[in-house]
Formats: sequence, C-alpha cells, structure tokens
Amino acid sequence: MPDSPAGPPSPPIALAELLGREELGLRRIAGPDHAELLWVHTTEMADPYPYLLGGELVLTAGVQLAEADTYVARLVQAGAAALGFGVAPVYDTVPETLVEACERHGLPLLEVPPETRFAAVARAVWRLMAEARHRELRRVTRAQQALATAAARPDPVPAVLRQLAVQLEGRVALLTADGEVLHAAGGRTAPDVRAALARLARVVTPARPAPPGSPAPPASPAVPASAPAPAASSARKQSPSSATDARGGSQLSAYALGGAQGLALVLATPRRESGDHTVAGIAVVLLSLLTAPHQGADAADRSAALVRLLLGAAPHEVAPLLGGGDSWTVVHARRTDGTPADTLTAGALAAALGSALSDVERETVRVLLPGGHEVVAQPGWTIGVSEPAPPSALPLADTQAARALGHAEATRAALTRHRPGIGGLAGLVPPDRAEAHARALLAPLTEPLGETLRCWLSLHGSWDRTAVALKVHRNTVRQRIARCAALLDVDLDDMDVRTELWFALRQR
Repeated sequence: MPDSPAGPPSPPIALAELLGREELGLRRIAGPDHAELLWVHTTEMADPYPYLLGGELVLTAGVQLAEADTYVARLVQAGAAALGFGVAPVYDTVPETLVEACERHGLPLLEVPPETRFAAVARAVWRLMAEARHRELRRVTRAQQALATAAARPDPVPAVLRQLAVQLEGRVALLTADGEVLHAAGGRTAPDVRAALARLARVVTPARPAPPGSPAPPASPAVPASAPAPAASSARKQSPSSATDARGGSQLSAYALGGAQGLALVLATPRRESGDHTVAGIAVVLLSLLTAPHQGADAADRSAALVRLLLGAAPHEVAPLLGGGDSWTVVHARRTDGTPADTLTAGALAAALGSALSDVERETVRVLLPGGHEVVAQPGWTIGVSEPAPPSALPLADTQAARALGHAEATRAALTRHRPGIGGLAGLVPPDRAEAHARALLAPLTEPLGETLRCWLSLHGSWDRTAVALKVHRNTVRQRIARCAALLDVDLDDMDVRTELWFALRQR
C-alpha cells in the first residue's frame, strides 16, 4: 500500500481532534498518540486488508478476531491509521493481546465504549473533515483574492511576494538562474537556510548553455536526499517544476516560473500545511505572468487558430499555429486534495507540464501538449495521459486521458498513461472484423453500461476502485455489472468470458 494514499476531498483529521470529542468517550489505550485519519471503515472480517484504501480508522467489535498480532500487522500493511475496538457485545474489555500487538506495531488503538455507536464515530469524523475542508477553502479563497489585489498594484512583483509571505507566514524570494535575489519579503533566514534555498532553486531552473569557449562551471552542490523533487523523474531530461527540502526547522520549497528567464520562487516556512501548495501555485502563475516577456506572436497564433476553427477549418489545418507537430497528447488532471481547479491553478499545471494550452471543466484540468512531450507526475495532482494522436483523433485522446485519470484515482497512482492494446493474438484479427464482432457482441449495452463494464474489467473486478474511477456508489457499479451480465447472458466470473469482452471493449 502507498504511504500517502489519495484521500477524500478534505484535509486529514488529527486523531487528537477525534479524541477531543467528549460525547464519544473514546480512549487511546495503545500505540502512538498521533495519526491522520482520512476515512472510517467498519468491518468484522478476519482480514480486512483487501478492502482498505489506507488512512482509515478501522472500527471492529472483534467478531472474528483470532490472531491479534497477524490482524494488526495486516492493518498496518494496508496503511490503516488507527484501530477502534468496541467493547460490546463480543468482548467486555479490549483483549490484552490486541493491546500488545498495537503497541508492538505502532498502531493507535482506541477503546469505544458500549454506549457509543460506530455510526456516531464515523459521523464525528466526517463533520470534522467538513469543518477542516471549509476552513481550507476559505483560507485559499482569501489568499487568492489578496494575491490578485497585490498583482494589480503599481509594484506588482514585490507586492505579490509580500502578500505571499503574509499568507504563508514565512520568507519568500524571487531568484534568477544565477541565484541572485531579485525581490524578497518576510523575515530573515539563517545563512544555511538561504544556501539550501539557492541549491533547491537550481533543481527547478534549467541550466543555461554556456557561451562558446567559456570554461565549464563547477558542479552544483547536490541537493540533500531529504529534498525530494516530487515532480521529477530520474529519466526526465528537463528540470522539475517544484522541489522541497527541510533545514533548521524550516520547510523549504522552490517553484520554477514559466518562461525562459530561468526564474524561481523559493519559500522558507515554519510548517507545511494543507492548502499551502495551492496558495504558492497561485503566486507562481501571477509571477510568471508578471515577469514574462511579451508573448504577442504566440498569442496571435493561438487567436488565429481559434478563429479558423470557428470558421470551419479542420483541426489538422490549425494545429501548426498552436506550436505542435503531427501529434498531440491530452492530459486530464485533478487536485489530490480535492481543491477545485480554476484558471490560475490550471495555468500553473500547464506551465509545469510545458504548455500554454489548458482548460478547466468542472474539477478537471485539461492540457494539450505536443505528442513527443514527456509528461511526469506533478505534486498535488492526479494525472491521466492519452496516447499521442493526430489532431483529427483528439476526441479519442480526450476519452483516453479521462479513463486514465479515473484509473489513476482508483489505484491511488500519481500518474497513469493510457495503455494501448498489445499486439500478440489481437493483432492477428483484421481491424474491420474485430470492430464488427465487438459491435455485435456489445450491442445490448448502453454507453454507460459499456463504460462501466470496461472500467470494471480494467480494474480486475474491484467494486470499490471502479466506483472511485466512475465517481458513483459501489452499489451502482454492482447493479450495472449485473445488468450487463443479464443483457449479454454471460457469466462474468468466467475468465474466458471476461477475456472476450475485454477484447471487444478495446475495439470501441
């Protein structure tokens, strides 16, 4: 299980907040006193591992509790955040073996008194999450308004930096590619923190080519191992868009600004809270716009492409005006913390991916990239990537990216690429015959049923993951799959049937 699974659209809830609800009467009796809760899951299964997403407060009365150590080890392996044990009706007290196992494996164990219903615990968690979500949204909204107001001042760049320092309660600075401080705001920092910020800035700013005949520059100091660059890939040829580190009690961050100037925004804050990355992303977009040189030619080309499309031109005729080649890649993305996307955050993501072409549809950001452009994971985003496609096939690529995003969310992956059909036996069937067979076989299914069946098969028959990918209730998935089986008159537990249906669905 991943260490940081994608949670629901809310910041996690501290265990201490739940224990502070006196009306529940919960008591921690083993394990650490801190944990972050993302979900509540009630189960009486002997091994709930297959049904956990990670981050759960697992509630049980121990109906099938046999080997306590094995049970707790499986919960920890699945990424559960804490265990709540109801002392009624099966047990009068929490078994000592369970207390010892939780202490040994470092899993917080809560005693749930007989008068407290599990539903009341779940309701309290969701209320706390809703409160935290509202607080975060209000904070991000206030920050966005304050930064936008600062950007309208006569001295916009220093004003934005000052407001960002206020919002994040830290030190912020704008650095050149050579490490020179152009503008700064907020309290002063120690020399070692400033040096660490300079090194971090070099991680996100691409190195400029040296003039002909100049000596090779000395190697830059390595960024400490504790400074991961979430957006980076070991095989990536260009710099990541952001990087983080920690030094002297300060949380350090660096963001590359869009454009070719090689500027970087660096931050040193006393803590890193939910929503900070969103606030910083808004500032990055504003600063990128404020510091970028005039892009009149590019803007004119994009306007010309739009006008020609509206006047009836074919996509392949206007694609060259957008700066792409013969193929394009579509990217769909959603914030992992559930923060609604807007044009500012969409622009920040597009700039990080290397494109100026972005759109926001509900909670999803769509970005259009040249087909050969490499797409890597971006911190704070869940991303789905299509196959490269010619302009005439962009609607299909858009569908591929949407499906890849659903698969990424269901499997808690940061990035998922559309997987084209492999060759092998499928390549032996002529495409026209394969399409005809698929149309005949799947004719009884409506589009929603066919999409549900395709998604369900792609996720190996997992009800929960399919529900997450399609954003419907798991019971809706069960009903649709049962309807598919009835309409097709097949046994979906038969592997041969699943294989044939999967082959047919890949031809749609």
